[in-house]
Amino acid sequence: MTKKLVIVGGGYLGAQLAQSLEHDLDVTLIEQRDAFVHAPAMIRAIVKPSMLDTVLLSYEQLLTKGTFVKAKVIKVEEHSVTLEDGTQFGADYIVLATGSTNSAFLKPTGTSIDDFRIVVTDLNKKLASAQSVAIVGAGTVGTEMAGEISSAMPEKDITLISSDSTLFSQLPKKFATSIMSKLKKANIDIKFGMRVENLKSTSNAYSGTLHLSDGSSIEADLIIPAIGSRAVSSLVGELPNSTIRKNGQVDVDTYLRPSAYANVFSAGDMASCGDAMTIVAVSRQIPWLTKTFKALAAGKQLEQLKPYSPWRKAPLFLPLGPSKGNSYMVIGTFGDWITRKIKGEKLFIDKYRKLFRLNK
Repeated sequence: MTKKLVIVGGGYLGAQLAQSLEHDLDVTLIEQRDAFVHAPAMIRAIVKPSMLDTVLLSYEQLLTKGTFVKAKVIKVEEHSVTLEDGTQFGADYIVLATGSTNSAFLKPTGTSIDDFRIVVTDLNKKLASAQSVAIVGAGTVGTEMAGEISSAMPEKDITLISSDSTLFSQLPKKFATSIMSKLKKANIDIKFGMRVENLKSTSNAYSGTLHLSDGSSIEADLIIPAIGSRAVSSLVGELPNSTIRKNGQVDVDTYLRPSAYANVFSAGDMASCGDAMTIVAVSRQIPWLTKTFKALAAGKQLEQLKPYSPWRKAPLFLPLGPSKGNSYMVIGTFGDWITRKIKGEKLFIDKYRKLFRLNK
């Protein structure tokens, strides 16, 4: 009999894994929203909300043989998951890929895509009327956002606030130096080594005064929090022998299993496996999961298979608007042209529209 695979979460990992395995296993993908949110494009969507129609992608055509179920899973057991309405789905294997939360304009805080549209378009209106913009957090999201706003609205006064003493210290110095140079040329003020003492929201934009750890203050027409992701892992908390970290990620073994259940796997942003919470990390996990489940479906034992190995140094593509930016790959650091061609111009939109069979 064909093995049953239930995937909980239709984000980058869940959607691609479901499609890659639907002809080898009996696949059910369960997601509480009716549209996929292409998060990297949301940074540009706040300056160009007309993009929303091309980056909020319906699940209707994702699978041709597998089953998509729009619902919320409230319980996971060894061989089944239970929905809010009490419906149960039996499974030989379960993958939990419920992703992470972030700022409200990057990822929906609820299940309504219509409400999410309103959040993004509302932020665009606030941004259009603001003269001074303070971005709290200088990771990939905050830095990329500063570049996008500056590129589309060069008249804005933008301040980027970093609690670290430099940008991207985990990458070669050449990468950070080039990014800082481009930000400064765009007249973006960077505050290094500063913590915000009175941040009112970690998710929603607002106006007001920020008090910094050095005693100074910044008054801004628009304050945008960009302080990073937190994994969504509540379903794992009830599993036997599971451990959830402060950032919401769950500890997993070398086969990406988060608990004593041998057939339940956790992947993507929620898995503390050595990868960052990025699409690049997912791009490494999906091929391993696909190969592993195909082998299991063919009768192999998991212990006979190669364990998962995370990125040693993951690539990073950081556009600062459509035409500028920097990229890091194993072979070196690259500038505007490479970054524009790989990500900056189209933000991988065509790739994901093709995945969801919406490229026509």
